[in-house]
Amino acid sequence: MLIKILIGLVVLLVILVIVIVSRPDEFRVSRTATIPATAPIVFEQVNNLANWNSWSPWAKLDPNAKYAFEGPISGVGAILRWAGNNQVGEGAMTITESRPNELVVFKLEFLKPFQGTNTVEFTFKPEGDQTVVSWTMYGKNNFMSKAMGLVMNCEKMCGDQFEQGFANLKIVSAAAARK
Repeated sequence: MLIKILIGLVVLLVILVIVIVSRPDEFRVSRTATIPATAPIVFEQVNNLANWNSWSPWAKLDPNAKYAFEGPISGVGAILRWAGNNQVGEGAMTITESRPNELVVFKLEFLKPFQGTNTVEFTFKPEGDQTVVSWTMYGKNNFMSKAMGLVMNCEKMCGDQFEQGFANLKIVSAAAARK
């Protein structure tokens, strides 16, 4: 009887591994919002890392998080490192491409609570005195992220954070536009 139970557990484990391995190798999360400010104003909020905590959805999750800047404060080569509680984790983001009022691309490196490297892109499209901004994160799914995807909806979780960031970005950009 014990042998049948062990064989059954091994079969279930093999099925679980097959399901996990068959999940997509890559992921992409994207959201778009219209921000009530011109492209130069909105671009500056994203491209200048000193502005991030005024609108980032993660800044409020740990008011005691530690931040450090390296290199220039904005544009290519700007780096923001953070270390916070388990909701914020630890990592770094580096601007790898920056085209004024059009595009900002980041290399996003997570160190804790899990390791991973992704790409984040912001695109800016002027529409009169407003700007349509797209925020996209994409990368590879390793075995652990594929397994986590079975119990967590990462698309919704990240997407909800992006939407909160856009709500904050609208407030900050509108205030900057009034100045």
